[in-house]
Amino acid sequence: MTKLAITGHRGLPDDTERLVDTALREEIAGTPEVVGVSCLADGADSLFARAVLDHGGELVVIVPAARYREGLPAEHHPTYDALVARASDVVRLDHVESTSRSHMDASLEMIERADRLIAVWDGEPARGYGGTADIVKAARDRGIPTTVIWPEGARRD
Repeated sequence: MTKLAITGHRGLPDDTERLVDTALREEIAGTPEVVGVSCLADGADSLFARAVLDHGGELVVIVPAARYREGLPAEHHPTYDALVARASDVVRLDHVESTSRSHMDASLEMIERADRLIAVWDGEPARGYGGTADIVKAARDRGIPTTVIWPEGARRD
């Protein structure tokens, strides 16, 4: 069984979400038995989680903080709740507040559990501590193979 972790941008425009969703599904299709590890943020994390479940894989959720869900966009809460309900395991870190530190700690926990990282990343520096670029660097520093996905035509606001 292959354990895949995800990191990637949030707040993607609808057309980019469609491109990323297709690319993630193509990437996962090549993995017969998969466990997806995700924090389930809006954007790449949740697209990945849905793709893993649709592929017949298992989902492990890493929750960065007790108040993590509160920090996500309200319109994402139903998606988050539905994916948590389908997870085979939910790992809750000890942080209370949803901060850059708790997000980074969750990402490090995620890549420690993974055989490979998939990064939905435009190649730009992180916009804040614990951003996608930071997670890619952490995975590469640990020798975790990393696949970067940024489909042609994708953009960030």
